[in-house]
Amino acid sequence: MKFLSAFLLACLIFIIPATEATAQDSSHMRVSLLTCTPGEELYSTFGHSAIRIVDSSSVTDYVYNYGTFNFDDKNFYLKFMRGKLLYYISVEPFNDGNGYYGFKSSYQLDHRGITEQVLNLSAAEKINIQHLLNENLKEENRYYKYDFFLDNCTTRLRDIILQSKQPTPVLPAVMPVTTTFRNAIHVYLDKNKQYWSKLGIDILLGAPTDAVMTAAQQQFLPDNLMTALDSSRNVRVVQSSASLYPLPSVSDEFSWFTPVVFFSILLLVFVLTDLSSNKWIRQTGNGLDGFLFFMVGLLGVLLLFMMTATDHSMTRNNYNILWAWPTHLIISFFMNSRRKFVKMYFLVTSVCLVILLLAWFFLPQQMSGALIPFVVLLLYRSVRKYMLS
Repeated sequence: MKFLSAFLLACLIFIIPATEATAQDSSHMRVSLLTCTPGEELYSTFGHSAIRIVDSSSVTDYVYNYGTFNFDDKNFYLKFMRGKLLYYISVEPFNDGNGYYGFKSSYQLDHRGITEQVLNLSAAEKINIQHLLNENLKEENRYYKYDFFLDNCTTRLRDIILQSKQPTPVLPAVMPVTTTFRNAIHVYLDKNKQYWSKLGIDILLGAPTDAVMTAAQQQFLPDNLMTALDSSRNVRVVQSSASLYPLPSVSDEFSWFTPVVFFSILLLVFVLTDLSSNKWIRQTGNGLDGFLFFMVGLLGVLLLFMMTATDHSMTRNNYNILWAWPTHLIISFFMNSRRKFVKMYFLVTSVCLVILLLAWFFLPQQMSGALIPFVVLLLYRSVRKYMLS
């Protein structure tokens, strides 16, 4: 009798939890966040996020991705520059099918890793996430105005997870509390040795990019969201985590052709042309002034356009306009003129550039140090033109 009682008690110990687990999760689904490592191309430098839903009852395995857009969209480049290009959610199989690559293979072929975090969700929470994603797949809901920093393929998934999980997870900051948006993207650009891309981004992005991020704003980066979910304070969000396949080792190649090296050499070349005893070399150097100021003026027009005629919030109040004057575009056609207004123009330019260089590290915007030799070059040529006018 005692043996029978002990046997029944043991059965209850093992059977009841199993029954409760089945009752708690009858969805037959596994929902996980996929975080993809950065790639070599600029568009993939910051990584990527997607949600995977495996449904054992329907034998499906799909990935939901908010980072898709139509490259064949009419006026694609203009819409992209103006911040009006619509991104949309798409769905694709995780594994390969008949004649097509699935999500996993496409990233594996690009030598990009995938970390899968299986989310700790109840059946109702999983069903709700699937419902929200399928609602967003509808034609009237699937499009949204993409914002790299504030509303992107990662923040959209974060919002869905936080909306569905109860109680709402409290996600901590995963970067130092003084980190700005610009500092955050510099980490990835430096790691991938995207020195020229970093310069271009620093020139195009204005003072708003130097705002200190909140904990939630830090999660615009896929790696940050992954880490934040692992570190949730009030409720366990991640059930398990695993890397889906090993990555090949990447050689650490050194590149000397950086912007600061190039601009320093360019400055030296202009100085040497002035010091040369060869008249043709000196004339060639003077002739290049027109091209130099024309290109800087063209850049100034672009900066003015990005500040005033686009929906990009981070391109506002761009202090690079203090050296990239749009008016240089006009003055480039009068470089060798002896008119008084040309002489006065280069005097004002010289004075303003000296003030700018003295204030370079004290402006409300973090200016690229790689630009200092270039701005010195503009100052040098402006002084020369003033003296020769």
